[in-house]
Amino acid sequence: MAIKKRSIFEEVGQGAKAPVPQGGSIDRGHGGARRGIRLWLMALFLLVLAMIVVGGLTRLTDSGLAITEWRPISGAIPPMSPADWAAEFERYRATPEYQLQNAGLSLAEFQRLYWWEWGHRQLGRVIGLVWAVGFLGFLAARKIPRGWWPRLLLLGALGGIQGAIGWWMVTSGLVADRVDVESYRLAVHLGLAFVIFGLIAAQALALGRTEADLLQSRRQRDGRLHGMTTALLVVAFVQVILGALVAGIDAGRGFPTWPDMNGGFLPPDILNVPGITDMRDPAYWLGLLQNPGLVQFAHRMTGYALVLLGLVFWIFGRRSKHRATRSAFDLLALALLAQVGLGVGTVLSAAEWQVAIAHQVGAVVIWVLILNARHLAQYPRVGSIRKGTL
Repeated sequence: MAIKKRSIFEEVGQGAKAPVPQGGSIDRGHGGARRGIRLWLMALFLLVLAMIVVGGLTRLTDSGLAITEWRPISGAIPPMSPADWAAEFERYRATPEYQLQNAGLSLAEFQRLYWWEWGHRQLGRVIGLVWAVGFLGFLAARKIPRGWWPRLLLLGALGGIQGAIGWWMVTSGLVADRVDVESYRLAVHLGLAFVIFGLIAAQALALGRTEADLLQSRRQRDGRLHGMTTALLVVAFVQVILGALVAGIDAGRGFPTWPDMNGGFLPPDILNVPGITDMRDPAYWLGLLQNPGLVQFAHRMTGYALVLLGLVFWIFGRRSKHRATRSAFDLLALALLAQVGLGVGTVLSAAEWQVAIAHQVGAVVIWVLILNARHLAQYPRVGSIRKGTL
């Protein structure tokens, strides 16, 4: 058998099909259903936003104590007959809120309160169901990106804890001579809602980009801006907690003047706790949370600090070489200034519900914008001269 002679100029493997270049291994096995999971998280994002708004309206309409039992499953079905409504109304009539504040309330008036609280709880059930169906579905299909399942599971666990905290909050308003829930329990409830909301937003931002993009952009992270936005996030969270304390004791209605507080810089009796004068008594410090002047003063001062810090950090953010980062800080600065206007409007209107709920939505917007600016400080979007995106 003759052997074909090869030319010394012939390429090794000449005539064979050239191999197709393969992508890097960064995203291989990590991708999962990033787009699908992000859409699912965005649905949860909108539902939690609605939950925060409905929760605020439930508080502003004094509807939070209309349902006196915690039935996570069976409570999804509202009263369906006159007898059911009569039994539900009778349970409410046994509460301190009815006896001390709403005596003589008609059944029709009670139903309006009931539907607000039922809607608030029903939204919680819907959120839990959407989370469970999405998480279990992606898990069963093995579409969750590597390393992401604990983060997504954490959202569901926090949601379950939030439901228990909600009932813990409600029970504080059903005892003794109380007609409202404990303000510090309301603050815990709202604070955890913002934590859950923030985690969803942060995860959705990360899933909107590939692992390769995140790894590459991290090399250009701005540590100073990241630290600034982290500090701003902490101050914003403190402000949310103080806002909940204000709402919990209706402190927003006691000092409807601005920039003073009923004629003075400091409200009267700012450190007064009825019946307790010894500062060594732990009850004194808990009692300060019930002082309307103190909590509203703290809320105002922290708000000023938040805006001042935000504007200072905006100056640094404007120096970023990345357009997306600069735009994120621009939006944040505008939102902070708008929130000041809404806060002043809430004070001057004595917490009229339309203005107050807009102020609460403004807090949610600022929360998300801080998270977005923080994300872009950590993972800048690298622009190009050709596309004009620098």
